[in-house]
Amino acid sequence: MSKTITIRIDDETYDLFKKAATGERRSISNFIEYAAVNYLTTENYVSDSKMNDINKFSKELKKGLKDIEKGNYIIVK
Repeated sequence: MSKTITIRIDDETYDLFKKAATGERRSISNFIEYAAVNYLTTENYVSDSKMNDINKFSKELKKGLKDIEKGNYIIVK
């Protein structure tokens, strides 16, 4: 079920949305929804499970660097 939200934007931002929506042959409302979903799914959104993987990998890298500093490693040829 769709929901209605209200946002307050300045005239310059509105004009930018209007031009972009017109260029895409969309209503302003539809363009804002499209742009927001596109942003969230392709640019900056990381799921909780992916973030957990990143954090785990980061901890493993830090542990590996500490082992190197302590000399706890073997070079395999």
